[in-house]
Amino acid sequence: MDYLPIAEHGLVGDLHTVALVGTTGTIDWYCCPAFDSPSVFGAILDAERGGFYAVRPFGDGWTSRQLYFPDTNILITRFFTESGVGEVQDFMPIESVDVAMHRHRLIRRVVVVRGDMRFMLEVQPRFDYGRAEHEVEMHPHGVLFRSSVLTLALEGAIAHAMGSQRRLERRDGGVFATFDLAAGQSQTFVLERVAEDHIARPYPEHETAASFDATVHYWRRWVAQSGYKGRWREMVQRSALTLKLLTYAPTGALVAAATTSLPEQLGGERNWDYRYTWIRDAAFSLYGLLRLGFTEEAAAFMGWLTDRTRDWHVGPSGPLQIMYGIDGRAELTEIEHPFWSGYRDSAPVRIGNAAADQRQLDIYGEMIDSIYLYNKYGRPVHYDTWENVRRIVDWLCENWDQADEGIWETRGGQKDFTYSRLMSWVAIERAIRMNRARGLPGDIVGWLGERDRIYNQIMKKGWNEERGAFVQHYGSDVLDASILLMPLVLFTAPTDPRWLSTLEAVGDELVSDSLVYRYNVEASPDGLRGDEGTFSMCTFWYVEALTRAGRLDEARLVFEKMLTYANHLGLYSEEIGPTGEQLGNFPQAFTHLALISAAYNLNRALG
Repeated sequence: MDYLPIAEHGLVGDLHTVALVGTTGTIDWYCCPAFDSPSVFGAILDAERGGFYAVRPFGDGWTSRQLYFPDTNILITRFFTESGVGEVQDFMPIESVDVAMHRHRLIRRVVVVRGDMRFMLEVQPRFDYGRAEHEVEMHPHGVLFRSSVLTLALEGAIAHAMGSQRRLERRDGGVFATFDLAAGQSQTFVLERVAEDHIARPYPEHETAASFDATVHYWRRWVAQSGYKGRWREMVQRSALTLKLLTYAPTGALVAAATTSLPEQLGGERNWDYRYTWIRDAAFSLYGLLRLGFTEEAAAFMGWLTDRTRDWHVGPSGPLQIMYGIDGRAELTEIEHPFWSGYRDSAPVRIGNAAADQRQLDIYGEMIDSIYLYNKYGRPVHYDTWENVRRIVDWLCENWDQADEGIWETRGGQKDFTYSRLMSWVAIERAIRMNRARGLPGDIVGWLGERDRIYNQIMKKGWNEERGAFVQHYGSDVLDASILLMPLVLFTAPTDPRWLSTLEAVGDELVSDSLVYRYNVEASPDGLRGDEGTFSMCTFWYVEALTRAGRLDEARLVFEKMLTYANHLGLYSEEIGPTGEQLGNFPQAFTHLALISAAYNLNRALG
């Protein structure tokens, strides 16, 4: 089994977890029962030992295409052969938010629409990242896969539809079968989490049809709430639907991406576990969702953020961690998988994320800015929330002038990052705004003094006169794409000469055919070997910066070019490689959030 390009995947999910479905009809990444649970299928990280779930035409000589059922997250993989046309409809019904009650049904409905086709089915689970043994238990109406950590059932009208000559047979640690369908016929397979005493049952087609219709209705009703009616409606809606898929319904948390350890450079070590919730991402999510009118999701994220601020404990990194588990847990110990080879031999495969212990002072600005926006465009924040904000701002006033690891989570030592100072300014400035707008209590005199001290320090130390630009950290001449947020957070006027000079410098040094690098790895070593691609989120920030500077034609061209780097379904991974390939974890929430913001602001500026 070869590795598909990262971009050759679609995504289905049930607001608890997701599955990546390749254009070959193979599910090569699926964690159950949650995003950050151990994987059941992980072939995208080790083709031989990871496990997979394949449904496709039997034999060679076929081609395929993928699309989403309009305005939904139901994925359709269409197969074209000399004898017919068929498709696999993949979806996960949206069920209870109650973790204990959720069945996590992964439904695969195979339909032939023209001619006759023979399909093959092969299911090879590998529980607990391939570390747990399992048993295969055959039943008349399906099969059970039992491990010490999880039991899954593969069910459907299997015995009846396949006929006596084409029953499931054992193969390695899974099952295999072929089956024939003519135009108008279908076959459904349901993989679901079950209790240990479960007995596989038939899954009639009318039940599949009902689940399909209910899933279509859910997604269409949800996306209809979007208030965006601009030029790029299709891409914005797909981004919104993707963000919803990356949301963990029981807590309202948003994972940074659906995967772990997809490399930023093939064969390199820049591989990270993104199946957790960053304070930064949650904060930007509030902004993006409020822009589109999804107030319910914004309220859920607000609840998650508020919960993180309640447990007041000032550790080495501050009162908040930069990231948490989707259930709110703080312990995210990072280990390296001892056996898996990684995507196309890009080791190590990491489980957990040690960056959770880093100090990144910018998170307070992003968090309080999102609370400010929620208070302004959503609902007024409550007393307890404000008291937590006030306490954080008081702490930040005493601690903003510290070195940290910065937004990019570098492992090359702490520095005085300009972006961290910028967002510390944002935190205090937005608290002052809320104080004045609603008369909320706070040390307004002290806050004003610290806000102005940060501003003056950035203007003095963050500005490099020789470069004619704001730089990555104090005392350096290195540029950094995070500085693109300066006009977006209203720190500087978008047409200020200093800012226009910085924007010009970023365009000359960090932009390559519209794509934007985070920073120059050679000029600013980050403690890791190898190079990385351009950062997709930063490209959309560049679009916004150009827009606010009045360079609308240029902004629109950059935006339109960036849209060509999306995959066939409109999805983005973290980075774009040197030949246009998608790299890094997939799909990445931050990129889709930045797309929404850029599309909204550019469309408004164009009129």
